Amino acid sequence: MLAPKKQKYRKVFRGRSALKGKAYRGSTLSFGEFAIKSLDAGEINSRQIEAARRAITHYCKRGGKIWIRIYPHKPITKKGAETPMGSGKGAVDRYIATIKPGKIIFEMDGVSEAVAREALRRAAHKLPVKCKFISRQSV
Repeated sequence: MLAPKKQKYRKVFRGRSALKGKAYRGSTLSFGEFAIKSLDAGEINSRQIEAARRAITHYCKRGGKIWIRIYPHKPITKKGAETPMGSGKGAVDRYIATIKPGKIIFEMDGVSEAVAREALRRAAHKLPVKCKFISRQSV
């Protein structure tokens, strides 16, 4: 699963204001012919990205090329069960990527549109945000 090798700070503030507004960076097709674009804001963790990637790879029978356009940089902490209040912040539990509406999550190339549409539809089911299929012709 995706996780940063090294970070300047091990724990960060939650900061939900990162989810406000629309994505201008990362909102256009850069590498492939087909992609899925987020329609709402949310947080995607590394397990969900990996599950979506595996769904695409499995459906395409390892054909074509896939680009993952998001990366989970942000550490999310969690305290142990039945821990009393206080005693500091919990240990790092997982890493997430914050997603704004309009952000491209996956791109594909090297397969037909029908195969790409179905593979990316299956990947979108694994993600906690609503997604839309786009292609270079539709843009």
